[in-house]
Amino acid sequence: MAPKIIPNVVLVTGVADQLGGLLAARLAANPEVDRVLGVDARTPGELADRVEHVAVDIRDPRIGKVISSAKVDTVVHAAPRASVGPLRSAIKERNVIGTMQLLAACQRSSHVRKLVVKSTAEVYGASATAPAVFTEQDPLDAGRDREPAELEAYVRGFARRRPDVTATVVRLAELIGPGVDTALARYFRLPVVPTVLGFDARVQLLHIQDAVAVLERAVLRDLPGVFNVGGDGVLLLSQAIRRAGRVPLPMPRAAIPTAARLVRGAAPVHFSPDFARLLNYGRVIDTTRLKTTFGFTPKWSTADAFDDYVRTSTEEMSQ
Repeated sequence: MAPKIIPNVVLVTGVADQLGGLLAARLAANPEVDRVLGVDARTPGELADRVEHVAVDIRDPRIGKVISSAKVDTVVHAAPRASVGPLRSAIKERNVIGTMQLLAACQRSSHVRKLVVKSTAEVYGASATAPAVFTEQDPLDAGRDREPAELEAYVRGFARRRPDVTATVVRLAELIGPGVDTALARYFRLPVVPTVLGFDARVQLLHIQDAVAVLERAVLRDLPGVFNVGGDGVLLLSQAIRRAGRVPLPMPRAAIPTAARLVRGAAPVHFSPDFARLLNYGRVIDTTRLKTTFGFTPKWSTADAFDDYVRTSTEEMSQ
């Protein structure tokens, strides 16, 4: 078992988002952790006690001063978000430039000894020629929408330059659960759900609480390397739509974004190229290393995580 390492000062990026905020709260509840700094240029809706909000954009060189002055020894980069919707270009710039600036600050610091990065299973892509199950050794998507793979390349470069720092990358499957607001979560809220004619993709999900627990374990243990993280089992898209009590509407893939925009009374679903391919071909990741080397088994299976999302969404709509 990997040794337990209690950090003194942890910096978590992206605390205005659900995952970063929950992780910061979990770490702050640990009395052995001295300080938790929550970095986000946006104002979080709510922060747990003992989480110190630092209002700085990680693209700003001042992030280096924050890390050095607070003597941060553990950095969790939970800020990368899916670059979709009308702010796609701005989000992509924040992801790429912010990651580069943060890693440069970590490289200059003599105090940083651990880096944990939230990545995504999107790095593998989705296509007709993809393997049935992706392992960590499979090549990453070399298509034009390769932003997640680009971010991981920066992390690998950092790890080569600072071999004394434990670098952990977790590739998360599609997040689901109470309060999750992603393209996939919004997709299943559509009263009529457009699907790709002639395809029934396999979908693997990860409950938001399991995602938090994985990141927490990466902070508290020395677990270098890359790990796939997803719930056990898969759901066919048709099964998920039925479990959500929705009605499928098969159509050509090119027509799906337009059809989704025409649905009234639902939050807009932004179809990135990767999301469109996911609905077409699906994506499943192997989690053997997560259970054996990393020492973590998700509490929620794919089906259980989805059912919890459906239950809580139904309760919210009825209130």
